[in-house]
Amino acid sequence: ALVVGMAVLGVIYLLIINIVPGIFEGKTNRVRHKPPYIVPAEVQALHNRLLVADLHADPLLFHRDLLKRGKTGQVDLPRMLEGNIGFQVFGVVTKSPKGQNFESNPADAFDNITLLAVMSGWPPRTWGSLMQRALYQARKLQRFSARSGGRLMLVHNQSDLQSFLDRRRQGEKVVGGFADLEGIHALEGKLENLDRLYQAGFRMIGLTHFFDNEAGGSAHGTSKAGLTDFGRAVVKRTQQLHMLLDLAHASPRIIADVLALTTAPVVASHTGICGTCDNVRNLKDEQVRGIAATGGVIGIAMFDQAVGETSVEATARAMRYTADLVGVEHVALGGDFDGSIEAPIDYSGMALLTQALLKEGFTETEIEQILGLNFMRVLKAVLPEQ
Repeated sequence: ALVVGMAVLGVIYLLIINIVPGIFEGKTNRVRHKPPYIVPAEVQALHNRLLVADLHADPLLFHRDLLKRGKTGQVDLPRMLEGNIGFQVFGVVTKSPKGQNFESNPADAFDNITLLAVMSGWPPRTWGSLMQRALYQARKLQRFSARSGGRLMLVHNQSDLQSFLDRRRQGEKVVGGFADLEGIHALEGKLENLDRLYQAGFRMIGLTHFFDNEAGGSAHGTSKAGLTDFGRAVVKRTQQLHMLLDLAHASPRIIADVLALTTAPVVASHTGICGTCDNVRNLKDEQVRGIAATGGVIGIAMFDQAVGETSVEATARAMRYTADLVGVEHVALGGDFDGSIEAPIDYSGMALLTQALLKEGFTETEIEQILGLNFMRVLKAVLPEQ
């Protein structure tokens, strides 16, 4: 009877793993305007010439094969290739508070990712360890790359980057990318775990996510504090390892502290600008200027709380505001697709953003910079040689 009972429980768990995550994602990662997406031929021709780089998407959280076109979600390799996404930074979320909001989240709130990990069939070692969740998602990305037939290339250093760029120039349909940690709470208070993440392929580190942690305050936490001593050590070690620092979700005091410390370009990977959509999630003009002064870029997102409405036009307007403020060379795309948002389009429709940028008065050369070349410049300045 015990064996039968265990078998029944096993079957029920397998059903949960294969059914419930898809239902959950269908409700959280919605697309307002479904394909097909049509733009004028000359716009499509321009878009096809671009190297489109997106600084943030979260598909690794979900129970999907990214090498296949999904019926849910907003991001997968077929839709990347169709939308001419050339480079993708994959966000890695390890903890998300129940009742998550932009104003104030306690660090000890019930964690949604624990439930997601169990229901999605993640290994038991990830159920109680944030570090293991980060490593597990990095391994998922590695496995997708290994199975992609060369279409998804992980970029870890300057040599990889040059190889990727050479392949793109030769007309190959290849997407480059690496992992970005959303919040150093995944380090579990141990600086040496940053080196473990580096070895696992992470090349960008976000200090905070939706709550305060050992580095300091989140824009959405309770303290709004600056960098702690541990946070300063993380900043220093991140730059020693030639990893990018990501200021998305950081408190204003952390942003100011990092800008005073940094010796390399920094980024805000997925954000909005208070000048077009004023809330605590978004960057004020002086913060935009500070990031630009490091040589970094601001990745403008594609959801309503970041840009004011769910439309590609709103994203283009925020890009125009940022370009007018600090120069087109500091503007980038950080869509936040598959980040539990409603997106205006899925990845296959990215040419619509190119069209919106043209309508905002950007030249073709400026669009090339915004949608990819600016971020490539930052990677050339930061990534390790080998």
